[in-house]
Amino acid sequence: MADFSRIVTAMGWPLAIILAWLAGELLHRWTRLPRISMYGLVGFLMAQVMPDSFASGASSTVTLLANLAFGLILFEFGYRINLHWLRINPWIAVSGLAESAATFGVVYLISHLTQMPPLTSLLLASLAMSTSPAGVLRVINETDSAGQVTERVLHLVAINCVLALFVFKVVVGFWVFQTSGSLPQAVSHSLIELGGAALLGGLLGWLVPALLRQLGALARDGTLAFAMGVMLLVLLAHALDVSPVLATLTFGLAARHSRVMLSRTERNFGAIGELLAVLLFVFAASALEWERVLAGAALGAVLVLARFLVKAGMVMLFARAGGITWRKGLLTGVALAPMSVFVTLLLEQTRYVGIVLVDELAALAAMTLLLEVLGPVLTQRALIWARETPEEEEA
Repeated sequence: MADFSRIVTAMGWPLAIILAWLAGELLHRWTRLPRISMYGLVGFLMAQVMPDSFASGASSTVTLLANLAFGLILFEFGYRINLHWLRINPWIAVSGLAESAATFGVVYLISHLTQMPPLTSLLLASLAMSTSPAGVLRVINETDSAGQVTERVLHLVAINCVLALFVFKVVVGFWVFQTSGSLPQAVSHSLIELGGAALLGGLLGWLVPALLRQLGALARDGTLAFAMGVMLLVLLAHALDVSPVLATLTFGLAARHSRVMLSRTERNFGAIGELLAVLLFVFAASALEWERVLAGAALGAVLVLARFLVKAGMVMLFARAGGITWRKGLLTGVALAPMSVFVTLLLEQTRYVGIVLVDELAALAAMTLLLEVLGPVLTQRALIWARETPEEEEA
């Protein structure tokens, strides 16, 4: 019996990945809804049924693979960001700053009114600013969407994620200072950490294309080289205690501006990238506990609605100034719904400094689960309603 129990425990992750993939394929075939919504739901349910199988520490192999999967997505995401476009149309950046700031303010106010401690309210507000690049990019690639709304969503996600990461690290720095009384320790886990991550990603984003040019292997070996670069960067980021999120995002951004072209067939880094993506979305939901989700359900639902309305409303407000219709502005804001993967991995990374913030944020657990399932659906619907996806193939 003990051997059987160990076998079942060991089979938890492989079984969850297989079931999530099958469920995602069936859901997509029957309803055309995003596969990743089912990945997260299966991961959450499996973790409740087999909790021992899904217990993973910050240094576990599964956590490392999830961070690698997120790094690959962030590299591809950063590669699609065009800084020149932001210079041509600064209203996109303005709308990103405005919706992020408004989201932060509204979520903080609601949290504060519910008697939540100030630092906890600040952490919740900083995380609510973000949109998950993993969720958005996977939906965009799955629907093969292209157009004004698609491109604006990508750039707005990049803006609010960088802002959310910056504010989150600053708040965590104050948290560390408050608990440890060490100001150098607090600073080392905020601004210095972010600067080091950006420097590391930018350096690799220049070095890898330069090496490929020297070898004459840009077209043949580009995808493999960048995948290995992401793996190296994630490991270095963890070893040096800097943010792998900002490092891999900067890596992709620097690679694009080094004039390296990736072909259309290399989206998602092939079959291995697809497999790691399933693991990533299962991992993000498996970190949630039913008791905590239930405890924060009421406040979480209110915060999800407030976040959704603020983001959609603020982006729509700046739509005309940015050169699009109010309708497209509204749809762009709706597409910013996903949040879960970014939040889960960011919270996991705080464990390295001995802070377990998940226990403090029951409402965040409810928000994460809700947006893990509904967020990708809203993004997909927004892109379809914007008429930026190809017509459905006839059965």
